Amino acid sequence: MKRLTLAALLLPPLLLAGCVAPVGPVQVTRFHAPDTARLGKGAIAVEAAPGNDPASLEWRSYQAAVQRQLALVGYAEAQGGAGGQVAVLGLRRSSYQPERSGGPVSVGLGAGTGSYGSGVGLGVGIDLSPPPAAQVETELSVTIRDRATREALWEGRASFTVRTTSPLADTGLAAPKMAEALFAGFPGKSGETIEVR
Repeated sequence: MKRLTLAALLLPPLLLAGCVAPVGPVQVTRFHAPDTARLGKGAIAVEAAPGNDPASLEWRSYQAAVQRQLALVGYAEAQGGAGGQVAVLGLRRSSYQPERSGGPVSVGLGAGTGSYGSGVGLGVGIDLSPPPAAQVETELSVTIRDRATREALWEGRASFTVRTTSPLADTGLAAPKMAEALFAGFPGKSGETIEVR
C-alpha cells in the first residue's frame, strides 16, 4: 500500500516534467562592484531603461520575472521612485531570417589520367533542404544602482536565440527562464560569461 501511495505521489510531477519547454542555452554575463555587501538587502524598484516602454505587456512580463528573482535573493519590493536601490531593466527582442550558406546548386568537375587512359567526370548537387527557420533573439539587461548616488552596484546581461516556432519565443515562457538564468548564483563572478541551460 505504501508503494502505491508513493507511486501516486511521484507520477504526476514526472509526467509534468515532460511537458516543460526545454531551455536553450542562455548566455549570461555579470559585473559587480568589489564590495557586494549592499546587494540583496533593502527595498528595490524595477524601472524601465531608456528606450523601453514600461506600459507594454512584454516589458511588464520581464519586470515581474525580474522582481520575483530580486525577492529570492533578498530584496523587498518597492514601488517606482521609492527604495534605496533601483533595478534598471532593458529589453530588446528582434527577429531575423538566417541566410543559407552556399547556393542551392553545386557543380564539381574532375579529371584523371592513368596507364589505361584518361577520364573526365562532372557532378551536380542540388540542395533540397528547406530554408533555415526564422529566429528570435532576446536580450535582457539589468543594472542595480544606488538610488541616491546612481552608482552601479551590479550589472547583468542575458541573451538567447530560438526559432520563432519554439515555445520560448513566447514572452510568457521566456521571461521567467531568462530572469532565473540572469540571477542564478547572484551576484555571480564579475566579468565571467556563463551558459545556463
